[in-house]
Order: sequence, then structure tokens, then C-alpha cells
Amino acid sequence: MADTTTPGSADDGPRASAGRRRFSRRTVLRVSALGASAGLVGFTGGRVTAPGAEIPDWTAADMPSQEGRRVIVTGGNGYPQDGRSGLGYQQALALAVAGADVTIASRNAERGREAVRRIGAAAPGATVRFETLDLADLDSVGAFAARMRDSSDRLDLLINNAGVMARVNRETSVDGFERTFATNALGPFALSAQLLPLLRNGDGSRIVWMASLRGHQGSINFDDLQKETEYDYVRAYDDTKLANLLLAAECQRRSTASGWRITSIAAHPGVARTSIVLDGPGPDTTEGWRFRYIPVMWQDPAQGALPILYAATSPQATGGGYYGPKGLQGMSGLPGVTVVPENARNPELGRAYWDTLQELGGVSFSGSAPPTR
Repeated sequence: MADTTTPGSADDGPRASAGRRRFSRRTVLRVSALGASAGLVGFTGGRVTAPGAEIPDWTAADMPSQEGRRVIVTGGNGYPQDGRSGLGYQQALALAVAGADVTIASRNAERGREAVRRIGAAAPGATVRFETLDLADLDSVGAFAARMRDSSDRLDLLINNAGVMARVNRETSVDGFERTFATNALGPFALSAQLLPLLRNGDGSRIVWMASLRGHQGSINFDDLQKETEYDYVRAYDDTKLANLLLAAECQRRSTASGWRITSIAAHPGVARTSIVLDGPGPDTTEGWRFRYIPVMWQDPAQGALPILYAATSPQATGGGYYGPKGLQGMSGLPGVTVVPENARNPELGRAYWDTLQELGGVSFSGSAPPTR
């Protein structure tokens, strides 16, 4: 994009010109990008960050030691490449640097092992490993959970990071579920259920559910969860991100009521420069256009990972909370408290969705029951 001056008439005068020069080109571009970003993140003019509940500036340097903690990060194989990086990779790297025993769980073994190699090089002495997991395949979820139960008797942190944006045309998983629903909602839910015994044995265990500002736009239609009647790729993604908020809240309610001693928290990264758009709807969609031509609106993935890391490790993060960037309408910045949208504050909807996923996934949160499918 050409470097231009701020638009104005020739007779604005030197005083007006001087006033305009107080704003950097980058600031002008970011403000301009806010309007273009509205459709991407679902900003509708309501408040996104919570008033009166601000978090002091928090970075990875403020993370408490994670020595002795066993952690699973789903996804995590998106090592830096072509100016992009996965959020899970940045989470795994920061947790390994802080001393955690980290398992990266994802579909692509080659990329997963390379991610482990890079994290090991960046954090000598770190304990990090790769395990195969495809969240869109319930058999893969069950096999992974069984391996985790066989290899350890506890788990301290599960970050349900992995997710996809829907593609333009509807696709289904090997189990016959709509691809986005299977990967973003049903898979993480089934995984959390089957790891519950390990989490209950953990020390201050947490589950972090990956949400998005797009969840503000979502809705739950139990008559067409699989988008068989009417498919829209934007709606498919939005609905699963609302689902993650519902599940995070319901998980916390059930943990409190049943004495699981597990803290459940939702977090979102704002708008970060990852590969989710290119791997999802693709470069020729509206989202792809924004990704290619408005780079200033996409924050660095290492910063986008901070709200998730805050939710995962900060003693100040609370069960049932929702965290995300506190700058530029929640799209960028350091971690802050995010307002839970009204459509995610319905406990009855949360219970109904939870029960539906238990049935579809053939899983139970009893703490010991294996999958029934």
C-alpha cells in the first residue's frame, strides 16, 4: 500500500496539517481497519471488554512457573512460516519455557514433530512431545485419551486450542458430522470428557476453551446442528464459537456442583495472523481478502496467545471467566476481561447443548465411563 498523507483539502492550512501529523500512518491504518474488521470478528457496536475489571498489563514474563505441571495443547503444530504462526504453537512454546511438561496433539505428525524440535531448540531442557490427534474423528479422540490415561495418572491443564474455520462448501467428518462442528465443538468436548479422570487428579487443574469474538454472532439451532438444511460457512464457524462459550460455562457449573476441582475458562485471541483463514474459507473470500490486503489488523500470534495463557496459568483468572485482548474492541492488545455475550449467558441452553453433545459423542462426564460408541 502506498504511503500517503491523511486525506484533506488543499486549504486545510498548516495548523490542521500539523494536527494530522500527530497520528502515525500505522494508527490511521489500524483505525481504518476497525471498520473492515467488524464483519470478521462480529463486532456489532456493543461493549466487548469489561468495564471496571481491567487486568494490569500481563505478558508471558508474568506467567508463574509451570514446573511439574502436565499440559496438553491441542493443535500446536503451527510453527512460524511465511509470516504466520499457530496460536497453539505459541502457547506450547511459552508453557515449555516456563517449565511445563507439554504434549502437542494434532493431526499432522510431520508438522507436529517439527514443532517439537523447534520448541526444544528455543527452550533447551524443555519436556515436549507430539501425539497424533484428529478432533474430527471420535475414534482418534478416544485412542488419544486412552494413551494419555495409560501414560499418566494426572493432567493439570488442557487447552482446547485446535479449531478450524468453515470452508465455503459444506464438508463432513469421518463420523458424518459437519466438519466445523466436529472439530470445534464435539471433538474438544469428547476429549475433555475422556480426560476428566486425569484432570480430577491434577493439581489446580484447568480446562481452557478457545472462543472467538465471532461467538457474539452465533446461535444454536438444535433442529439443524449439522447445517444440513441451510449451510453458511460464516454461520457454521460463529455457532461453534458460541458453543465453546456455552461449554466453558456449563463445565464450570458442573465442576462446582459435582466437586471435580477443575477450573473451566474461556479465552479468545482477538485477530491474529495465523493460517486459519487460508486453511478454511481460503484467500478468495472476504476473510481472505482482509488477510491479504489489511495486514495491519492482524496482531502477532505470540501476543494473540497471551489471553489463553493468562486463562491457563494466572492465579487471578477465575472459573467461568472469559479473557481476550483489551485493546481495539477486543481485536488486539494484552489480556483483559471480555464480556460474555448475552447469547452465551443462558444456563438452560448450556445444559441442553452439553447433553446433546454427550449423546452425539457417546461420552460421559461421570469421570470414569469410557465412550459408548
